[in-house]
Amino acid sequence: MDVLVIGAGVVGLAIARALALRGHSVILAEATGGIGNGISSRNSEVIHAGMYYPSGSLRARHCVAGRRMLYAFCASHGVPHAKCVKLIVATNDLEQAKIEGIFEQGLANGVEGLSFLTGEEARRLEPNLACTGAVLSQETGIVDSHALMLALQGGLENAGGVIAFNAPVLNIARSDSGWHVQVGGAEPTELVVDAIVNAAGLGAQALARATEGYPTERVPPLVLAKGNYFGCLGKPAFSRLIYPAPVDGGLGTHVTLDLAGRMRFGPDVEWIEREEYEVDPRRAESFYASIRRYWPGLPDGALVPDYSGIRPKLSGPGEKAADFIIDGPAEHGLPGLVHLFGIESPGLTSSLSIAEDVAERLSA
Repeated sequence: MDVLVIGAGVVGLAIARALALRGHSVILAEATGGIGNGISSRNSEVIHAGMYYPSGSLRARHCVAGRRMLYAFCASHGVPHAKCVKLIVATNDLEQAKIEGIFEQGLANGVEGLSFLTGEEARRLEPNLACTGAVLSQETGIVDSHALMLALQGGLENAGGVIAFNAPVLNIARSDSGWHVQVGGAEPTELVVDAIVNAAGLGAQALARATEGYPTERVPPLVLAKGNYFGCLGKPAFSRLIYPAPVDGGLGTHVTLDLAGRMRFGPDVEWIEREEYEVDPRRAESFYASIRRYWPGLPDGALVPDYSGIRPKLSGPGEKAADFIIDGPAEHGLPGLVHLFGIESPGLTSSLSIAEDVAERLSA
């Protein structure tokens, strides 16, 4: 098939590569001038193990399978990564019940390397930690997301696929000859392809509404949840990732480490109406309060604004977290069309598994 994949983030790159490796002729259209300029460049770069998500959900299935695939891919393609281990910690009885539920959910999802620790056992691993108990995840890690995307781009191009940058897709229409796609930019053009994959992230809903013949009632709401990050001055206090019990809309303000050992905190959850990425220094006050629940020794003045990202959520404040949506021909009835909605965390971890899922849907 001639396939157009829209969106050169980590998920779009993975899908385009998977389709090219199956022998399809693939064009990857990206509205900006480079890969990973959206959601994929503004996350914590964590490889998630898969214990948070309801059994049988797309998030659970793709996170667990994708994590295994991702470690193998990174090892075989020289992508910098590390299994640095994670502790999910509780500081009171309510949080203790939450992390016990996460532990049980992880076992139900087939997550390897999980164990439950007492507060004393957790503090033995991380002396600066204050907690009543913790879940230890051996399979959680970190990855250089840009190096990962470069490797996926290389795999796509080696298999004969191409990327068109500065090529925003404006309209999609169906005819007897295939899908007609209007592409804007400095040199507007029209393409006719056999299949289309919408992996446009924050722009997925708008692109679905610009797809003639696709039922508008199938387009889910887009809810923007900004996640702010703060860097931390001074020597890192932890050698592992530290996560509190989850909060509404996210996994709590946690400690993440990069491959150089630098420590930062985030993301929090800030519900917003429009895309904007400036980190308000005043949010540090809430960060101090959250972090000191499990690290009482956080010094005053240690937090500095870093960066932010926006999650393309399908559910809002107080609502049950929505699953990924992968809407293919079997669901909506239009041949050769797949729309992806709500691919937030654990989207990076899940990317290779999602890619295989999409390729199978187009082959069915």
